Amino acid sequence: MKYSIEIKELEKKYPNFSLKINELNIPSGTVIGLIGENGAGKTTLIKSILNIIKKDDGKIKIFDKDLEEQELNIKEDIGVVLDNTFFPELLNSKNIDSIMKDIYINWDTKLFYKYLESFGIKDNQILKTMSRGMRKKVEIATALSHHPKLLILDEATSGLDPIVRNEVLDLFLDFISDEEHTIILSTHITSDLEHIADYIIFIDKGQIVLENTKDEIIDNYGILKCDIEKFDEIDKDDIISYRKSKYSYEILIKNKDKCREKYKDIVIDKITIEDLMLLMIKGGK
Repeated sequence: MKYSIEIKELEKKYPNFSLKINELNIPSGTVIGLIGENGAGKTTLIKSILNIIKKDDGKIKIFDKDLEEQELNIKEDIGVVLDNTFFPELLNSKNIDSIMKDIYINWDTKLFYKYLESFGIKDNQILKTMSRGMRKKVEIATALSHHPKLLILDEATSGLDPIVRNEVLDLFLDFISDEEHTIILSTHITSDLEHIADYIIFIDKGQIVLENTKDEIIDNYGILKCDIEKFDEIDKDDIISYRKSKYSYEILIKNKDKCREKYKDIVIDKITIEDLMLLMIKGGK
């Protein structure tokens, strides 16, 4: 299998937080959904991959090249949208086009303006006058317009209305149709991941707690719902985590079909990515 990113023994330490990724391999031609609550380590991982922050230990390879040895060459092939805009507020699209021409060899002015037109953004409109959603559109257009092989997106769809968000997700699906292209999408809008992600990587407290295909998670995991009396009948080995209300339990389980056979008189619902996050982070065990 060909990998766009390979990570070994990555560590980044802060006074009150530590990111530790023993191994992570991102297959080419896939969309990776990166999930976790605020402060879990998602942005630290992204900034380590981009070499925006210096790691304390470990190796990161992008397109089979060591990041630190080949940083400038590698970044030509990476499109980036971060949570906070990185453009000065007084720029307009013409300014951005002029700047990007000097940064990226493969910058495509025609493609850039094509994206902006589809997003309804005027050439002379400065960023300062734009809404958060409009700025996101400009950043997405910029990230796509130098023909990258890898897109790294941190909350790229936040601030977009549902219609535009679907248009952007369709753009990402078009991008990924080339099997050489890869997307890492960190987002709190987990329904977006259910729409386009191939793999889910769940980070909590600086470590990967779940790494699996989206289809495997949706098909295999479930939420078992029962009253307090029935809870004591559930095999503890079947319980990943649970949440208790006044009169009932919601239990995160694996092997959904097997549990349906085992507990025939108990309701087992399908799971969403958001359900998974909430029960794994906030649930008991």
